[in-house]
Amino acid sequence: MLGGGLAAILLFWGIGAYNRLMRLRNAIGEAYAQLDQHLSARAEVCRQLLDKLRPLLPSEQATFDALDLAQTEAQAAAQAARARPHAGDPVAALAVSSAVHAAALTRLMSLLEHQGELRAEAGVDALVDELKLIERQRAFARQVFNQAVQQYNEAQAQFPTRILASLYGFAEARSL
Repeated sequence: MLGGGLAAILLFWGIGAYNRLMRLRNAIGEAYAQLDQHLSARAEVCRQLLDKLRPLLPSEQATFDALDLAQTEAQAAAQAARARPHAGDPVAALAVSSAVHAAALTRLMSLLEHQGELRAEAGVDALVDELKLIERQRAFARQVFNQAVQQYNEAQAQFPTRILASLYGFAEARSL
């Protein structure tokens, strides 16, 4: 009788712990979906900037090519992370590609700061302002994602939940 009660308690605890981990892992996916929207918006604005600026600055093609390549890599990494935002490797690849993209974008923004007359001629001021807004929103969404990852990792690491987590294949998530 006592053994049956203990088994029932363990069963219900196991179900509760599993459901909690799944809820927290799903929260990572929801947070990533918000971040992914900003990554897509950033990619679109960068594409528009490149389309407008390429013909006007033929001497800066290396800058444009670097941003174009970084953007392609970032979009591929975002696609991989979209499928499993709680997995470590795709998110790590996204973090690296985002850093490369940020460096290329910083170079372009620096170039535009020194080309005030070109910005007016090309009509890219609105795109630059939109890009700055998207970057602020992306930074906030990244913070929300990282908080969701931290909550999941903390829950997954707690004893005795970590025993159940290892049995069911819950692995530590990676932040950006």
